[in-house]
Amino acid sequence: MTILVTGAAGFIGSNFVLDWLKTSSETVINLDKLTYAGNRHNLVTIQDDPRHTLVQGDIGDQTLVPQLLATHRPRAILNFAAESHVDRSIHGPGEFIQTNIVGTFHLLEAARDYWMQLEDAEKANFRFLHVSTDEVYGTLTASDAPFTEQNRYEPNSPYSSSKAASDHLVRAWHHTYGLPVLTTNCSNNYGPYHFPEKLIPLTITNALAGKPVPIYGDGLQVRDWLYVGDHCSGIRRVLEAGTIGETYNIGGWNEQTNISIVQKICALLDERRPRADGTSYATQITHVKDRPGHDRRYAIDARKIEQQLGWRPAETFETGIRKTVDWYLENAEWVTQVQSGAYRDWVNKQYGETV
Repeated sequence: MTILVTGAAGFIGSNFVLDWLKTSSETVINLDKLTYAGNRHNLVTIQDDPRHTLVQGDIGDQTLVPQLLATHRPRAILNFAAESHVDRSIHGPGEFIQTNIVGTFHLLEAARDYWMQLEDAEKANFRFLHVSTDEVYGTLTASDAPFTEQNRYEPNSPYSSSKAASDHLVRAWHHTYGLPVLTTNCSNNYGPYHFPEKLIPLTITNALAGKPVPIYGDGLQVRDWLYVGDHCSGIRRVLEAGTIGETYNIGGWNEQTNISIVQKICALLDERRPRADGTSYATQITHVKDRPGHDRRYAIDARKIEQQLGWRPAETFETGIRKTVDWYLENAEWVTQVQSGAYRDWVNKQYGETV
């Protein structure tokens, strides 16, 4: 048995593959474009594992993807491939349209052609699982109930708009063509191998480097935080038992403000690797101009997956963030490798030259 996982050299995808191979003998074909956020080093521990094959390529490649499907005959496609950083989407939305919308369209078409040619039993068992985000639902006020699967889509950034469009395509390919799809919408992930342009890894790496730790505006934006290992287990459960055509929200039940996240990380670093001058890393926190259209609050209601599929996150934020900080402290070489000149140029552009 084989599964095809797209975008599986990125943060969530690589964690999924590493986790999958710990618990399954099933072969994984990993299709990744290997852009700045796709990193072979995420997969170094399985580089010699015969159950894993990494193929560099684009989900929109109308020759390569059908060839992979015909050759490896996967029982499922899991689509993690996406441009995912809101800040980058504001500066360059074109790549997000191309990958998240056009790329998903071509992947769906390849999957549909492949699925239609399967024998009856294989056809019945095939699944296309699309990994999406809670940002498609828009923003919440402090008093609003968390997002459920019934919330209407109100995306507010080029990134979330492109993901919303891809979700609609997946839904349409099920209702129009019968393709057996599953969609998951997750809250903010954190954990090992997280590219250090996002809040948590940026905080850790900048703090340790003695640089300013940037935080947008007043820092009171609220997010629901989900440890990446829990997200992976949730996806496995949806693939295993989810109802075809359904959407499942995967959340961590951990709403936190951005400023509280940064303060907790600084406190953990104070404990685990104190600064030489004895002061707290919190002195490095620097408030910068808020980004355009910054959503104030996201929160996931994950009762559907809990009640229907019996899944709940194993980590609290306190246990998950400790694991995350420890991983970055123990993997300084990985951090150095991903912080290329292009990455430094991006951070300076986004947060200011002082960062």
